[in-house]
Amino acid sequence: MSDGKSSADPTPDGGVVAADTPATRLHDGGTEENATTTATDDFALARLADNSLLTIARREYRLAVRSRWALGVALLFGLFTAAVVQFGASSVGPGRFDAVIATIAELGVYLVPLTALAVGYDAIVGADERGSLELLLALPVTKGRVVVGIAVGRAAVLSGAMLLGFVPGALLTVRHIGLASVGPYAAVALAAVLTACAMLGVSVLVSTVARTKTHALGAALAIWLWVALLHDLVALGAVAGFDLGSGAIAATILLNPVDCFRVLALSQVDVVAGGFGSVLAQAGLTTPMVAAALVAWVVVPVGIAAKLIQRRRL
Repeated sequence: MSDGKSSADPTPDGGVVAADTPATRLHDGGTEENATTTATDDFALARLADNSLLTIARREYRLAVRSRWALGVALLFGLFTAAVVQFGASSVGPGRFDAVIATIAELGVYLVPLTALAVGYDAIVGADERGSLELLLALPVTKGRVVVGIAVGRAAVLSGAMLLGFVPGALLTVRHIGLASVGPYAAVALAAVLTACAMLGVSVLVSTVARTKTHALGAALAIWLWVALLHDLVALGAVAGFDLGSGAIAATILLNPVDCFRVLALSQVDVVAGGFGSVLAQAGLTTPMVAAALVAWVVVPVGIAAKLIQRRRL
């Protein structure tokens, strides 16, 4: 029989819990307990999503290190920089340092984008063909974050491998020229890494759009041909044929990450190489402007890829 008091159930520790104590009701008909639980779950899911992005980036980093392509990139750039510095600066001395930097800039416009495109062209479409992309998308994280995580992981490995590859050239530069050369050389190395990350972002976008790895590889080679060769020919023809002003010249440079790298590298020396470098003085570009353009080339393609992944059929 009820004695008018609320019924209570014993707990394992000897206490009691009121069984019929009403929960505090909110104005929308819910309860304070349910609202608190929902808020806690949303916060936990948000933290899990952030952790998943970092988990994807770490996973991509480990896979890249295990596949040994990072070691290949480091060896490639190590041989490249060591050869350029050794043959360019050893016999003549400090007067040749400007020529060494110019050589790295002119040869780097071919090597840097080619390496980055080769690293990133299969980032998404390759994972799709292997079946691992579907597993990644099963995580409590948006498809866009999966793309960003993959791009971040590969960019970290590519950047580290390239910086390691620039070390032999730096040591030889210090040996033949002195510590005064470290600053300009480091600036060129950082410009090369930033340019590689920009081209990696482009390749991730291509990999997101392409249906097969073969299509992605073909598109990556076409992009390399454009940025490394054809863009400068078209730009030079337009500048000479239409007598373009400084604004148009600056736009043609900023629209090509490889030309941005050339500008940043050549700004460290007094030598201005031929070809497209002959119009750099008319562009009126500053180092922060060019660096900001390269950062945009890193962010914008990956952002577009993160949007387009929503339309990809798995």
